[in-house]
Amino acid sequence: MIHLEEVTPDNWRIVNELRVSKEQESFVSPNVRILARAYAYRDEVSEALIICNDDEMIGLLFYREWPSSCYILDQFMIDEGFQGMGYARAALELILNRMKEKGKYNRVKLCYCKGNEAAVNLFTSIGFYHTYEEEEDDDEIIMALDF
Repeated sequence: MIHLEEVTPDNWRIVNELRVSKEQESFVSPNVRILARAYAYRDEVSEALIICNDDEMIGLLFYREWPSSCYILDQFMIDEGFQGMGYARAALELILNRMKEKGKYNRVKLCYCKGNEAAVNLFTSIGFYHTYEEEEDDDEIIMALDF
């Protein structure tokens, strides 16, 4: 069963063993960078969470709060060996429910890189829509979901 676990001093190194395919490496930051960003944004109530299937780590996500605005799903990855099995959708639904339960904001935003059609298909199937906002990086496209 898919669930989310906190990153701890005991498991953070194992998280770094999770990988995406070579073709996907430009779509997501390396896991050590994801963990560093979660720490750097800790004042914005950030959280890095491990995506697990039963006792096995299969992915990583990082989200934070954008003060007075919305949640930001900053990074989201599933290890290449576990893709195409519905785990990404299940994990995304879990984190979105967690955000809804917190109740602080009624919107979540994310960016995806141009060419990442699997991400676009997943996000739109959940209800995300393109905002057409400008992003600093020309290759990133912003989407949002309203609760």
